[in-house]
Amino acid sequence: MPYSVPDLPYAYDALEPHIDEATMKLHHDKHHQAYVDKANAALEGTGYEDKPVEELLANLSSLPADKQTPLRNQAGGHANHTLFWENMSPDGGGEPTGELADAITTAFGSFADFQAKFEDNGVTQFGSGWTWLVLDGGALKLTKTSNQDSPILEGQVPLLGNDVWEHAYYLKYQNKRPDYLKAWWNTVNWAKVAERYAAAK
Repeated sequence: MPYSVPDLPYAYDALEPHIDEATMKLHHDKHHQAYVDKANAALEGTGYEDKPVEELLANLSSLPADKQTPLRNQAGGHANHTLFWENMSPDGGGEPTGELADAITTAFGSFADFQAKFEDNGVTQFGSGWTWLVLDGGALKLTKTSNQDSPILEGQVPLLGNDVWEHAYYLKYQNKRPDYLKAWWNTVNWAKVAERYAAAK
């Protein structure tokens, strides 16, 4: 089955006022669709057409050389955005609880320290990219990636990522990326992140 853009699990305006309806429509319907269309085109004839996107990215080096860059970009965009939509909710915000909360405190000192470093990675990512919380060899780590590179390419499991491409925030926040990063915490679906963490462990 070719890749397809998943339906949003909430209405386009459900994340207002933190993320506006116009951005959500453009981001989900146009940008994500473009990654899917281009990934599907690049996949033709590779034998990976029916593989999950995570498996494709984990085995990118085994694909034909001329397919690796387009699939790194386009399949990476599909994987990153699929996680992004799922990790937000109109009922989001607050702090994680349980095992995930304990693991974040152990790894970063406190939830506030984790948030500050996650935001800093987003602010200091030069150009387009992502800021991430990942599981790497059983340990929680913070990282950032350029363009649509997925942490999967580095053998990491992405748990939470925020998109700092301008298309993710510019209609509402213009050049104020730090404001977007702060407001975005109000949308985070910590239950979904905790689910990912439990599955990845």
